[in-house]
Amino acid sequence: MSSLKRVVLDVLKPHLPNALDFAHAIADRNSGCRVTVSVTAVDEKTESTVVVVEGENIPYEDISETITGLGASVHSIDEVEVSGTAT
Repeated sequence: MSSLKRVVLDVLKPHLPNALDFAHAIADRNSGCRVTVSVTAVDEKTESTVVVVEGENIPYEDISETITGLGASVHSIDEVEVSGTAT
């Protein structure tokens, strides 16, 4: 079975939590994941961000649920890295 090693997401989030707290929340709820958040645009109520999650076996559904739980939404999956295993 293959495993997700890296995913790059286009995420629209409210100003709060800020990017630091947003990244911490994702990483804290998904053990073993490294999270990078880059703010690409800011408007009156929201921030457009690029969220990069890296790890050995990223639980995408958990990541997505965490993002939604923080009041944000995934607009697109822009890049993925998947590693296959021999059967």
